[in-house]
Amino acid sequence: MISESLDILDDVATCNRPNPNALLRLFCFPFAGGGAWVFSSWADQLPSDIQRETELWSVCLPGREPGRTSPLLTDLSPLLDTLTPLLTSFLAPPYAFFGHSMGALVSFELACRLRSQGTVGPLHMIVSGHRAPHLPDRHPPVHDLPDQEILARVRSLGGTPEEALQNSELMDMYLPLLRADFAVCETYVYEHREPLTCSVTALGGTTDSYVSRQDLSAWRSHTRSSFSLHMFPGSHFFLQAVQGLVLRVLAQDIRQVLRQIPRSTPSPHELPGAPEADRTRTDPP
Repeated sequence: MISESLDILDDVATCNRPNPNALLRLFCFPFAGGGAWVFSSWADQLPSDIQRETELWSVCLPGREPGRTSPLLTDLSPLLDTLTPLLTSFLAPPYAFFGHSMGALVSFELACRLRSQGTVGPLHMIVSGHRAPHLPDRHPPVHDLPDQEILARVRSLGGTPEEALQNSELMDMYLPLLRADFAVCETYVYEHREPLTCSVTALGGTTDSYVSRQDLSAWRSHTRSSFSLHMFPGSHFFLQAVQGLVLRVLAQDIRQVLRQIPRSTPSPHELPGAPEADRTRTDPP
């Protein structure tokens, strides 16, 4: 059972629904240009059995939250140098990671960093909207191009209202963050390592022109445990377009993880009804 206070985590992660009786912590990592606000409503929208046994934390990446004074890092390695020691002491097992797009890459590399330090890693990882890390980026980089080129990429990804993109005052504040996050992703160089021992679930959108089903299936090679793939209707930001469906599948995933954790009460029952998502599951041989 997780019981210690995490009040001092405010600078690195936020929790809108503290649960001292949780069996599992779920740490969520945002997409490029996002922040802890991305996941602010999730804990209240998850099923009651998940709420009883899980505590959801939204990770605040260095320099990317309002009012934070840390530098806006543009390379993944120094970003992890800053983030890892801040999070490590609070990653009391068991815990799981969820990351969408850039967040998937950050959470994967964090799991690898923790393993290299001899720290117990996540019991499970959910990687959403990002190709497997060993695959090259097929799209030209934009982080060092003029602002309009960056906005064109954001517009093509979807998920950002046009009125927001047309708001010059808002974009003046938003573009430095976008440019830094795109730089983190576009300058990333994969280093071959042994697969992780935690199970992995990959999520994707059926009409995402940036991340294909094959890109997501390739995550299979990064785990020695079980692998699942779920495809949802929508493009890169299906996470927003069909959030209810994503949370249903996420809840089913968490239940599978919770079954691995010793408890004093019976495992929660599955909710009736199968999710309307295309699902593939492969267990290790």
